[in-house]
Amino acid sequence: MRHSCVELTAILRFVDSFLSDQADPLLQLAKHSASNQESILMTPRFSRNASLQSLPKIAQDPLQFKTLLSAEEYRLALLAQIAEAKTRIYIVALYLEDDQAGRSIMEGLYSAKQRNPELEVVILVDWHRAQRGLIGDEQAEGNAAMYREYEQRYPGLITFYGVPVSNRELFGVLHLKGSIIDDTVVYSGASINNIYLAQQQRYRFDRYHLIDNTRLANAMVDYVEQYLVNSEAVSSLSTNEPVTTRSLKPAIRRLRLSLQREQYSYYPQQCEESEVGITPLLGLGRRQNLLNKTIRQLIIKASHQITICTPYFNPPGSLSREISKALKNGVKVKLIVGDKTASDFYSKPDENFKVIHALPYLYELNLSKFVKRQLKYINSGLLSIHLWSHQDNSFHVKGLWVDERYSLLTGNNLNPRAWNLDLENGLLIDDPKGLLSEQKQVELNNILAHTKLVHCVADLDSLANYPLPVKRLLKRINRVRADRLLKQIL
Repeated sequence: MRHSCVELTAILRFVDSFLSDQADPLLQLAKHSASNQESILMTPRFSRNASLQSLPKIAQDPLQFKTLLSAEEYRLALLAQIAEAKTRIYIVALYLEDDQAGRSIMEGLYSAKQRNPELEVVILVDWHRAQRGLIGDEQAEGNAAMYREYEQRYPGLITFYGVPVSNRELFGVLHLKGSIIDDTVVYSGASINNIYLAQQQRYRFDRYHLIDNTRLANAMVDYVEQYLVNSEAVSSLSTNEPVTTRSLKPAIRRLRLSLQREQYSYYPQQCEESEVGITPLLGLGRRQNLLNKTIRQLIIKASHQITICTPYFNPPGSLSREISKALKNGVKVKLIVGDKTASDFYSKPDENFKVIHALPYLYELNLSKFVKRQLKYINSGLLSIHLWSHQDNSFHVKGLWVDERYSLLTGNNLNPRAWNLDLENGLLIDDPKGLLSEQKQVELNNILAHTKLVHCVADLDSLANYPLPVKRLLKRINRVRADRLLKQIL
């Protein structure tokens, strides 16, 4: 995930204010559908002895599962899918940016709708993220201004819905992945803007999959319609007089409680030997979070190998403990992480420093501590840590691969924020016959292509070598132990 710029800046400014003025911001922070008659999927109750095989599945033809390998390939595929749509387009993203790439998607959507007036087009983005500017331009109207502009040009064709997962962006955003175009699920962690779609000179590397599956597409659309579009908390962003967040607060609280309980609804299927199984999963909050529980189960049940990708190394305590147990049990663990220079918040030492630019260094310090704790496993070959870096591009890849059987497509960053605050989802793929093994290996090789191995702590920068403004800020954060709070909400 690309963390919300406003929320992160606010957090670090709270800390900076606390350190400078002896205020107490830390205390303040503390202070299914009838149309297709699908049956309701009951949420499994995991225990340590539960079986991943018992999760209900949707059968998937491996020939209708396609892995894309680059941001540019993804952009072209997304535009092609939109242009060829016949019945429905559901775009679900954290944000659809007002920039060259975002406007190319907008033009594609409106052209498709004009060619085919019966085409259903629904756009969902995060409510808070859509209504504010980027770093340095916080007073701007945000992407909602673009949605209103298009509504004035093409009245009544498309509605842009804002989904408020929480009363404040700081405490939770819409982080669902998976757009649906006809019967194809276009699944990626990427939002829609220039860098995610490699529109200009740089790209943000992610994972990209096209899954042609009517049952899966219907389940995801049904969830969007029943629990998001139909919610009293979800409002149009393209109207000239949008409602205020303040007026929505009671509805937002009800929406969040509802989203914490619900899962995708579909008829489970028995998979033939020529098929793989897909289980769509949802998660929000600490309790009854099926996605979190499934991620833990994947690591608990691993017998010989685990591969984990995350752009921001800040694992929840429960996940760190399970990884440590897996290593003790002799399971090989491969960790692929973005280098601090591959973070979307990194700035070069000679550039103007802002508080937000300290984040990549915080993540690197987390990784250094992890390397120190697990050095014996690195030396024995059980643990390998790969740092991704490629020119001025950034890294946004996340997911798991376990025992050559299971893999997880997800936007979950495997950090406390994803674990507790944001609305997340994922697609668990069960492939006991290895029908997708070639695609998986090609994708992994592509991810590893621009990585280097970490052999010891000396392969990472230390606090002593950080730019002076970063060093000063991190020392002050550590002095008041604010880092523990930051790790929970970043």
